[in-house]
Amino acid sequence: MDEQLVARLIKIEKTFLEVEQELAEPDVAGNPTLYTEVSRRYAELRAIVADFRAMQQADTDAQEASELAAEETDEEMVVEFRQLAEERQAESDRLHAVLHLALVPKDPNDTKDVIIEVRAAAGGDEAAIWAGDLMRMYQRFAELNSFTSESIDTSESEAGGFNMVTFAIKGRGAFSKFKYEAGVHRVQRIPKTESQGRVHTSTATVAVMPEVEAVEIDIDLSDVKVDTYRSSGPGGQSVNTTDSAVRLTYLPTGLVVTCQDEKSQLQNKEKAFRVLRARLYQEQLESQQAELADSRRSQIGSGGRSEKIRTYNYKDSRVTDHRIGLTIKRLPQILEGDLGAMVDALALEETDRRLNEEES
Repeated sequence: MDEQLVARLIKIEKTFLEVEQELAEPDVAGNPTLYTEVSRRYAELRAIVADFRAMQQADTDAQEASELAAEETDEEMVVEFRQLAEERQAESDRLHAVLHLALVPKDPNDTKDVIIEVRAAAGGDEAAIWAGDLMRMYQRFAELNSFTSESIDTSESEAGGFNMVTFAIKGRGAFSKFKYEAGVHRVQRIPKTESQGRVHTSTATVAVMPEVEAVEIDIDLSDVKVDTYRSSGPGGQSVNTTDSAVRLTYLPTGLVVTCQDEKSQLQNKEKAFRVLRARLYQEQLESQQAELADSRRSQIGSGGRSEKIRTYNYKDSRVTDHRIGLTIKRLPQILEGDLGAMVDALALEETDRRLNEEES
């Protein structure tokens, strides 16, 4: 048995017993917020401890069965004891693998809501249409996972689609599902406006940012310039009669955030600050990750906008993720939000990488 893993699990079991006692304390039971947090921690630890205890029991059973097989003189009983030892050892090995995986460091942002920004890149009007297709794909994927989507800011293209669209996906674990989408998405297809039937290649960039609370990113309001202007978005004529749109400029870096989808200036301002916090948080993460450049070489791509992560080929009805070399020939279903197989493969690759880092 892995002594290092067992030592970690013994500490976790001790913590579990402490949390179990804490859950019964009157001060915790009388505080709904604290009780919810402690209960969540208790549930997480309980699952690990249950598997740890089951692994220990299976290991003990296997050892005892082996000893009985060595002492037994009846050949039939020897066979039975050996078979039992093999079965219990196999169960111990299975639980060992499960626990090893459970202790792989998790991305602390995985449980967060997410803000997604899709921008048309190379390809003119077709790129804007493609940006709209990606937005709908993500909104449909959100629905399939019981998440909700919320529009934040849009800049529509005259030919259809969007020059830029920003929206939030809300639900526990949203970031864990969408974080692999950051980067450049390339489409190869014949545009509707193409009279010669030629295949065009267009791209759109996707930024994926965990949404953070105000307490996680402290913004000095004196560092933010707030401008208001008349909306030109899809909100209808009523939004164009007042200065409801908001533009935030973060003076230390020149970062600009706009929001115009709501009729209320206050609502647009609140949404713009949500995006600003998410972008500043993302910049912090990228800065930290840049300092770990050597360890990032084995990661599933950097998620940067300059990185081509996926190609959608209409002629062959295939989608290829270049980071892991995976091709799925179900393009229509994927564009309807069926991203599960792609996301699962990327998550597995990330888990394998984290395991390798833990073992090295």
